[in-house]
Amino acid sequence: MTDPEILRYTRETGDFSQLIASIPYASHIGLQCDRFGDDMIFRLPAKEQNLGNPILPAIHGGVIGGFMELSAAIYLMLAQETNRMPRIVNFSLDYLRAGLNQETYAECQLTRQGNRVANVMITAWQKSRSRPIATARAHFLLEG
Repeated sequence: MTDPEILRYTRETGDFSQLIASIPYASHIGLQCDRFGDDMIFRLPAKEQNLGNPILPAIHGGVIGGFMELSAAIYLMLAQETNRMPRIVNFSLDYLRAGLNQETYAECQLTRQGNRVANVMITAWQKSRSRPIATARAHFLLEG
């Protein structure tokens, strides 16, 4: 399947497996996504290769950041019905607590969309949404 066909299939069926398989880093870290109506929840399963500190054990901060950035890009791509991965302009991440080696979730919210730039807020948590492990803000350049 070509990229537009994969995106159309994902939008129509809610099956993210082919889309994620087409993004090498998403496949590598194990990113998954579930759709509930218009809402999407991204998941990062517990995985030994994603650890940065095996003593705690805690997920590597770069993996958390990559997971959140990819979640925002996929969210925006599907929300905007574009056929290309949006280009990141700026990404600001705040780590709030250690991300332990357990399933991690992320939710995205489009906070502003202009003609050329879109802003997305991302929250990542583990056991409780009310205790996030990280928050981020991403700015993407839209197709023009």
